[in-house]
Amino acid sequence: MTSPKLRLCVYCGSRPGANPAFMRIARHVGGAIGRRGWQLVYGGGRVGLMGALADAALAAGAEVHGVIPRSLMQREAGHTGLTRLQVVETMHERKHLMAEHTDAFVALPGGIGTLEELFEVWSWRHLGYHERPIGLLDVGGYFQPLLSMVRQAEQAGFVTPEQLGMVTLHDSPDELLDAIAALAARGASRDDLRRI
Repeated sequence: MTSPKLRLCVYCGSRPGANPAFMRIARHVGGAIGRRGWQLVYGGGRVGLMGALADAALAAGAEVHGVIPRSLMQREAGHTGLTRLQVVETMHERKHLMAEHTDAFVALPGGIGTLEELFEVWSWRHLGYHERPIGLLDVGGYFQPLLSMVRQAEQAGFVTPEQLGMVTLHDSPDELLDAIAALAARGASRDDLRRI
């Protein structure tokens, strides 16, 4: 399946995780990005889910744009085989550049860094800095405890149904990518990431 070229920012773990399905899904998503003629934007690492995602995207013909802080080049083993690798000075600069150069966001399983990136673009959307789609790939129910916590925050009066509705959840990578593509095709009426 092909669709208009989309720059997709994917957040995911720099570790492989305990479930082998995590690596399989990361490779599947990377391959799907290439087959669709899209561009991958991600954190620039070559290990864990990040590396599997990027390698699969490259093998499928995708352009891959990585952004990584200089201090993490060794720890996350910066991927030097990408179409473009930007080495920056701070995490804030990394996240801002990734967000600026993308049309939509997807989170795969990952640790506290992945969750922090997800919540940052989610809160930016709530605050009106962008209207880009945000997706969660729920591999093996990975994100269910997180969503339960957010629903609890809703019941406690801290999160609105509209905020919950800003995130698209699927357990099928292709269904998630189709949904994200459809949402991105609608366009954004306001996009003020440069003000952040």
